[in-house]
Amino acid sequence: MGVRQWIEGWPVYRQLAGPDRTARGAAAKSAGSEAWHARTRDADQVVKSICPYCAVGCGQKVYVQDGRVTQIEGDPDSPISRGRLCPKGSASKQLVTSPSRVTEVLYRRPHGTEWESLPLDQAMEMIADRVLATRAQTWQDSDENGVRLNRTLGFASLGGATLDNEENYLMKKLYTALGAIQIENQARI
Repeated sequence: MGVRQWIEGWPVYRQLAGPDRTARGAAAKSAGSEAWHARTRDADQVVKSICPYCAVGCGQKVYVQDGRVTQIEGDPDSPISRGRLCPKGSASKQLVTSPSRVTEVLYRRPHGTEWESLPLDQAMEMIADRVLATRAQTWQDSDENGVRLNRTLGFASLGGATLDNEENYLMKKLYTALGAIQIENQARI
């Protein structure tokens, strides 16, 4: 390729020498940009979802190709967010595709120094056993004056901003039914 061919192929030269001085048409095109297309165009399906980060409930469009999430964007049909997402919502693809995402239950025994993998069913049984044992050990029927309490101060709940309204509602119902009174949510704080 000679110098003249190189200069004539340069988009800035085409813009200045041609009729497209605003570079909105042919002057802005190159062989590389001709091959580009939206990364969402290759998706096999588009799934509507809700952002998992806070209790606002912004709508998301999740683009899936070959069973993998390829892009997450704001859903313009959402009456809540109208297609916009905050920085955390815009980066929510990393929540499901990050190579450092933990996908198994990890447990470190008391006084242990190493993590070990546990089956999910075993971990859930361990948690349930500990919650029920703590509730039984710390249950208060009444105070010293005979005032009925029906509560436990043995455990508390602090919900995170990655939980949506429905999850926080169910956690509130669960902990209230268990007798806990220390129930809070980070999104409200």
